[in-house]
Amino acid sequence: MSLMLFTASAAYAGGYERVSIPMDGGHLDGILFRPPGQGPFPAVVALHGCGGLWREQGKLSLRHADWGERLAASGFAVLMPDSYGSRGLGSQCGVKDLSVRAGRERVADAAAARIWLQQRSDIRPGQIALIGWSGGGSTVLTAIRSDRRPADGQPDFARAIAFYPSCRVQSESPSFAARMPLLILMGEADDWTPAAPCGYLTKAAQARGEKVEFVVYPGAVHDFDHPRLDVKERDNIAYSASGTGKATVGTNPAARADALKRVDAFLRAP
Repeated sequence: MSLMLFTASAAYAGGYERVSIPMDGGHLDGILFRPPGQGPFPAVVALHGCGGLWREQGKLSLRHADWGERLAASGFAVLMPDSYGSRGLGSQCGVKDLSVRAGRERVADAAAARIWLQQRSDIRPGQIALIGWSGGGSTVLTAIRSDRRPADGQPDFARAIAFYPSCRVQSESPSFAARMPLLILMGEADDWTPAAPCGYLTKAAQARGEKVEFVVYPGAVHDFDHPRLDVKERDNIAYSASGTGKATVGTNPAARADALKRVDAFLRAP
């Protein structure tokens, strides 16, 4: 499918463009934030968490809108594939038997998004980063493993960022190895996806010479980078650290401010 067909049917709303991303067996819906100008631009594939891409009345979630607008203003095209809505699913935070898994279907979604971007004349095909939040962050960890190298003939992701992922499975895997620079950002008080397993993963990766950076913010909880979310207890969570189905979420202004700076610097690093 040509670039003209991709863009001709898309409608702009709220600073982003709705797009359709071809993949095996169908397509993914997605949204694209595009910087001003002609490009070509570096790009980011951004993966939502278990709550999905949207909130009530079809509005883009505040976190994704905030990050998309910020990154686009900094010169990055940002593609957010909708892994759940494309398959007729809503929030999966309370679902234990997932049909769209972080380590499988969502890895394929990330690859399809990368390839779609690489077909565009306004994107630098070798300068596409991968970023994800929570469940999307867990997908990032799987997608960048050395034993999951892409075989599509296109340039690989250049670097990756994971916000508060679940690192337990990867930290316990003897075969985990990051094939690209990775930045992990966690809250020290996160009781949904605890920081400790990511610390173990980072130490092992660094001992092997891999470029993995781990940042832990004191007192911060899950969703610390949200633009405005009061700290509160959330329930109906399928996999909370305590096993109670409850976890604390909310913005931490200091952690958020630091994360904004770190992400920008990391994405611009040579």
